[in-house]
Amino acid sequence: MSAENEKNHKRAYYGRLAGWVGIVCNMLLSAGKFIAGTFSGSVSITADALNNFSDASSSLISLIGFQLSEKRADAEHPYGHARYEYISGFVVAILVIVIGIELLKSGIERIITPQDVEFTLVSAIVMLTSIAVKFGMMIFDRSVGKHIDSQTLIAAAADSRNDCIVTGAVLAASLISHYTGVQLDGIMAVAVAGFILYSGAGLVKDTMDPLLGNAPSPELVEKIRRKILSYPGVLGTHDLIVHDYGHGRKFATVHVEMAAEENVIESHAVIDQIERDFLSSEGINMLIHFDPVLTDDSAVSEIRRELEQTVRLIDERLSVHDLRLVSCGDITNAEFDVAVPTDFKMDESELRAEIERFMSQKRADIRCVITVDRSFAAIPPDELPRED
Repeated sequence: MSAENEKNHKRAYYGRLAGWVGIVCNMLLSAGKFIAGTFSGSVSITADALNNFSDASSSLISLIGFQLSEKRADAEHPYGHARYEYISGFVVAILVIVIGIELLKSGIERIITPQDVEFTLVSAIVMLTSIAVKFGMMIFDRSVGKHIDSQTLIAAAADSRNDCIVTGAVLAASLISHYTGVQLDGIMAVAVAGFILYSGAGLVKDTMDPLLGNAPSPELVEKIRRKILSYPGVLGTHDLIVHDYGHGRKFATVHVEMAAEENVIESHAVIDQIERDFLSSEGINMLIHFDPVLTDDSAVSEIRRELEQTVRLIDERLSVHDLRLVSCGDITNAEFDVAVPTDFKMDESELRAEIERFMSQKRADIRCVITVDRSFAAIPPDELPRED
């Protein structure tokens, strides 16, 4: 077994362990609260029991997700099956929302038709035990989640923390109702339902983002940029795209600029080394496109500087790359790409016209042929190396 496969196997093992712990603990808590809620007539305690049952269901689905995500890549799924973990998280989120809606309906009914709630010592013991168990689960899931870098388990830890708060609030409402006669049961059930719905909505977003293809974090982009620029002969980098197919299954493409005057074989060897290093140290399958840059041509360097100054007058986040000069009689075509961030508001035709207007004032002999390049992970242009 390779080191990477062994790491993924170990991660799946810890994920399954956390899943079984969640199932057992939440089922026991759900059963205890359901019995206490039934005998006391408290809909808020019963609602909290259903909340724990939903947590047990969530743990079961997460367990299945970890199991499926461990499957190796095959002909139909060459990028592996690690996204099953995200899918299982999405199913959990939908389940949480459905239960929240049902609890909201029960709470509203209890507010409209209030009933006396009997507070018992057994109910108090069950609730206090639940808080203690959930606090322990929070510490366990957080520790395992950080150890194996699992957002699913980190979210489970946050859910256990929230359950401590919810159960504490239900217990407080039961005590207040018992000693003051003020019926807070229905109100607390609605509050618990609202809290569950809010958590479910957050889970939907967290699990949908990687499935839809969220942008890589600025920290990851900067880490990749700095690592690439640390290699000999690398002048710049652009057009970074990162695809996340689940934990340990990241794929990336990027353009790397190197001097066109250098030996192509040597430059290619550097690129091969960069790709190997990213796979071994970062777990990223990197595919690099080699962009040759003329560094000893003063005309190219001068026009590049003018173009970079021009695009920054329009927006400081814009950058220029892949510049080529093609002579066409008295006119020279400057063919280049302009990288723009995803939230750039100016229309592409308007941007081209603005660059051409600025450049025509500086160089009447230059005709701009511009390709607008939407950045998937923009690198700040003021941090890119410059050719003198």
